[in-house]
Amino acid sequence: MAKTQKTSFRKYLLWFWGILFSILLIFILLFYTAASGGLGALPTFEELENPQTNLATEVISADGVTIGKYAKENRTPIKYNELSPNLVNALVATEDERFYEHSGIDFRGTARAVIKLGKDGGASTITQQLAKNLFTKRASRNIFKRIGQKMKEWVVATKLERQYTKKEIIAMYLNTQDFIFNAVGIRSAARIYFGKEAKDLDVQESAILVAMLKNPRQYNPHREISKNKSLRRRNVVFAQMAKNGFLTIQEKDSLQKLPLTINYTPESHSDGYATYFRTHLQKMMRKWVKENPKPNGEQYDIFRDGLKIYVTIDSRMQKYAEEAVTEHMANLQSYFFKEQKRNKTAPFYDLEKDQIKGILNRAKKNSERYKRLKIAGKTSKEIDEIFNKKTKMKVFSWKGNIDTIMSPLDSIRYYKYFLRSGLLSIAPQTGHIKAWVGGINNKHFKYDAVAQQKRQVGSTFKPFVYATAINQLRKSPCDLLPNTPYTIPAGKYGIPEEWTPKNSNDKYGGMLSLKDALATSTNVVTANLIDQVAPINVVRLANSAGIETEIKPNPSIALGAVDLSLYEMVSAYSTFANKGLRVKPMIITRIEDKNGTVLKDFVPKTQEVLSEESAYVILNLLQGVTDSGSGIRLRSKWTSGGKAVTGFPYEFDNEIAGKTGTTQNQSDGWFMGIVPNLATGVWTGGEDRATHFAGITKGQGATMSLPTWALFMKKCYADKTLNISKEDFEKPENLSINIDCDEPVKEEGKENAKIPVEEDTDF
Repeated sequence: MAKTQKTSFRKYLLWFWGILFSILLIFILLFYTAASGGLGALPTFEELENPQTNLATEVISADGVTIGKYAKENRTPIKYNELSPNLVNALVATEDERFYEHSGIDFRGTARAVIKLGKDGGASTITQQLAKNLFTKRASRNIFKRIGQKMKEWVVATKLERQYTKKEIIAMYLNTQDFIFNAVGIRSAARIYFGKEAKDLDVQESAILVAMLKNPRQYNPHREISKNKSLRRRNVVFAQMAKNGFLTIQEKDSLQKLPLTINYTPESHSDGYATYFRTHLQKMMRKWVKENPKPNGEQYDIFRDGLKIYVTIDSRMQKYAEEAVTEHMANLQSYFFKEQKRNKTAPFYDLEKDQIKGILNRAKKNSERYKRLKIAGKTSKEIDEIFNKKTKMKVFSWKGNIDTIMSPLDSIRYYKYFLRSGLLSIAPQTGHIKAWVGGINNKHFKYDAVAQQKRQVGSTFKPFVYATAINQLRKSPCDLLPNTPYTIPAGKYGIPEEWTPKNSNDKYGGMLSLKDALATSTNVVTANLIDQVAPINVVRLANSAGIETEIKPNPSIALGAVDLSLYEMVSAYSTFANKGLRVKPMIITRIEDKNGTVLKDFVPKTQEVLSEESAYVILNLLQGVTDSGSGIRLRSKWTSGGKAVTGFPYEFDNEIAGKTGTTQNQSDGWFMGIVPNLATGVWTGGEDRATHFAGITKGQGATMSLPTWALFMKKCYADKTLNISKEDFEKPENLSINIDCDEPVKEEGKENAKIPVEEDTDF
């Protein structure tokens, strides 16, 4: 009996080792079959050296911050030395304990997985997982095909181990992982889930990301449904780190008690800073890649080729600009909403019902929803039914997005209530654009108020008339002109009727210096000046200063009766600050390929527009606007605008050359402000010109736009690293034009003392 039992056990043992040996033999045969290409083509040496992954193109600011990406996959590879040691330790402890001991395949782990039928997890090493990420992508559900894939991964893993160091393999592996929510690769994951670079991850953050490697959706810390699983898996990572000597037991216990915390910072095109700028840049890059092919003749793909675009935007100034726009517009909008409660045709003025219906219908046809329905073949009747049917939607508000139920047509009217705004800031000496805010929210308001939009500029155009007079006739800020109605007769300059503009305050009499006339935006003086120099000469100067829009040389341009972009206006004003030399605005300084090879260096283009003396005199004139004119809110402690003037008082004490502008019916409010090394312009208004404040107090440029400029500049001045100048404008040597106008002006026998003026007087 004992002999029979002994024989049976020996037979069982032989069978066990026979089966195990057979499995091992099969694996060896399959391995060599795979290695020899018998299970399909393996990656070549070149493919191993340059794995085909989709690399995001980075947009890098002047101060070295990645402010955006263009990507099919939001992936930006980083090197091992850019990884936190906490991250490396958590990865090795959890995913591959013997990573530094094996050469791509962990035979111990494989044997354990075979014996336990994978109940304690698979046996894939980090290197095998990298091979899968690079060359398998998706695991087959067919068991036989999957065995073939697995063998290939073994072979590729051994090749990778011969080709790369352990550190390089770790970096490559983390660079290829998808953490979902547009976080492809470890750098994107660190930025999106924690708002920081991978090298700065602490031990808890590292553990959360390593926990996601098992399944980024099931163990995701951002999804409400998976937070508990993410927490439990994070604690498993801590336990593994303690087991492998990366943490003490006490550290592990303390860390496991911490709540799950992340700093979710999404990175899509509509998220982050400089969204409108990045849209404009993308259009430029699409053109650039067509005109600048690769050496082999192929076109660069900005979504796959991992280019690096170095731009002029300063991330700090961009942040301050967006904060300034948000702070003022959220405040100003509250006053506009209150006013519209009394408006029977809200949010429009001066329109009949059929005109309002036409505006809403045009907006409907311009909407993405309408275009999709037309492409889908819907009839006009079906489209109207859809646009009038109430549905769940998320709409913008200054207090955060609101979940609501309304019809698409109602949502169109709802968005018409919102005032829009744009800001552009340029360093005049270099032409570098430092901040670009195209609107109040890129997700909900796509139209760019900097480059796409052109609106009537009002009194902000007057300095070009004055500049022409100074440059052409050597006028002085102290020269006097009568504050009386001025008529340009019919036929002159091709106008069909005589033109006699009025002052908006309808007050006349006496003489005004050019400095006082510009400070108070006195229309009759500007009309007189444009007749002295001829409209065509004003147009020529404006064009040479940077305004590219075709302007017809009519006398009415003296009062800003011309539609221009904020981009053009700030570009032209920059010329005054740069001693009359125009530097064409730049947004790109350099483009590199994924290997760091410079593809293009960009250099500024310059053109002389005014003499240095004329440019300085214009700045002196514009200082009168902020010292005693419509921009005095920058200096004073009193304002008629009340709390609608956000952040008041500002109390700037440095030299500022500025100009307000308000167009007819308060449809557009402008403020252009210059300090020696920065020119910044702000526009504010409704999407439609019929959307505006009813009165001048809140509708003028000094209320709608000047506060945004002031908030932005205060933030810039508070950041000493930016070196924004508070110095005086540099005065030319031997200035021959008199700018000392301290003598009071006599008006009708009385002293016309300088009284601070707050309201714009454009029309």
